[in-house]
Amino acid sequence: MKILILGGDGYIGWPTAMKLSAAGHDVTVADNYMRRNIMRDTDCEALFAVPNLHGRAARWKEVSGHTVEVRVGDLNSWDFIDQLFADTMPDTIIHYAEQPSAPYSMLDRRAADLTLRNNLGVTFNTIQAMNAHVPDAHLVKLGTMGEYGTPNIDIEEGWLEVEHKGRKDKFLFPRAAGSLYHTTKVLDTDLLWFYVRVWGLRVTDLMQGPVYGLATDETGDDDQLMSFLNYDEMFGTVLNRFMVQAVAGYPLTVYGKGGQTRGYLHLRDALQCVKLAVENPAGAGELRVLNQFVETFSVNDLAGHVQESGARLGLDVTIKSLPNPRKEMEEHYYNPVHTGLLDLGLKPNPLTAEVMDDMMGLILRYKDQIVKERIFRGVQWKR
Repeated sequence: MKILILGGDGYIGWPTAMKLSAAGHDVTVADNYMRRNIMRDTDCEALFAVPNLHGRAARWKEVSGHTVEVRVGDLNSWDFIDQLFADTMPDTIIHYAEQPSAPYSMLDRRAADLTLRNNLGVTFNTIQAMNAHVPDAHLVKLGTMGEYGTPNIDIEEGWLEVEHKGRKDKFLFPRAAGSLYHTTKVLDTDLLWFYVRVWGLRVTDLMQGPVYGLATDETGDDDQLMSFLNYDEMFGTVLNRFMVQAVAGYPLTVYGKGGQTRGYLHLRDALQCVKLAVENPAGAGELRVLNQFVETFSVNDLAGHVQESGARLGLDVTIKSLPNPRKEMEEHYYNPVHTGLLDLGLKPNPLTAEVMDDMMGLILRYKDQIVKERIFRGVQWKR
C-alpha cells in the first residue's frame, strides 16, 4: 500500500514508519516538529538526542535498504496538506499528528489554545483532504483510552447498545475525558463519526492506552533509529518516567493513592496493533473502534514492577506519594473490553520481569544524561 503517516516524527510515528516500510509498504511521513519545539521551549528534552526525519530516513535506508519519504510542513495549513495528499495519493492514512501531552494541555492558556487548534484543525484538514483526493482510502486515527474516563460500568469497544423506554439503539460509548488533550480526542471521534455518516469514509479509531518502552524489532540496539524517550512530567508516559526516576535515584512520583488504573502496552505491541489495523481496513461508511492495550495496571502496580526490577539490577528504588495535581479518581472500577485486535491476530507481549529488566538496562546506558530538574514540574489541573 501507499501509506501516509501524519506525525511521523513522534514517539510512535517514526517506529510505525520503519515497521510498515520493512513490511513492504510505500511509506511517506509528514511532520512539522511541533513536539520537538515544545520539548525545547519547556526544557523537556528527551533522554538522548535523535536525528531529524531526514537523518532518521537516511539511517534507516542505510541499515535496512528500505526508503521512507519525508515531508516537513504544518498539517494545520490547508495548502500544505492539500498538496501532500495530491502528491502521495495514499491508500492508507495514519493520523498521529496531534499535541499528545495531557499535562502540557493543562499548563496554561497558550498551551491549551495550541492543543485545541492543532488537534482539531489537523483532524479536520485530514478529513477534507481525504474527501478531496482519496475518498476510498482508509484512515487509521490514534485515539486514546483516556476518552472513556473511568465509568462505574464495563467499557465496551467504542459502542454501547442502549435500551430506553422500550426501544433500543447503538451509540458511541459515553466519553468523560480527564484533560483538554483527551477532550480534543473526544471531539476527533465526533468529527470522524459525522463525516463517516455523511461522506461514507472508512475509519479505524484506535483507543490506545499508555505506551512504554523504546527498542523495537526495527531499531535493534541502534539509538539513531530509536524514538524519543521522555521522562519529564509533560511528555513522559508513566512507566517510562518511573524507570528513569529509578535509575536516577529519584523517588517514584506516585500521585495520591496510586490506585488509578489504565490499560498499557509495549511500543512493540502498539506497532503490531497499527499494522493489523492498516492491513485489515474498515469498510466504507464504517467507524471501527478498537481498544488498544494488552494489560491493565494501577500506578501502584507499575511502581512495584519498577522497584522489583531495580532490586534485581542493584538499584535502591524508593516510592513517594505526592498530592495529586490532576483531577481524577484515585480508586475506581476499570474493566474495558479489548477483543477486536485480538480477533485480528494481535499476539500480546506482557510486562514480564525480563521485559522490565531489558528496558531498565537500556536506560542505565544513558544514566549520565538524566537531568533531574526535568522530572517533575507540578502542573496543576485545578487553579
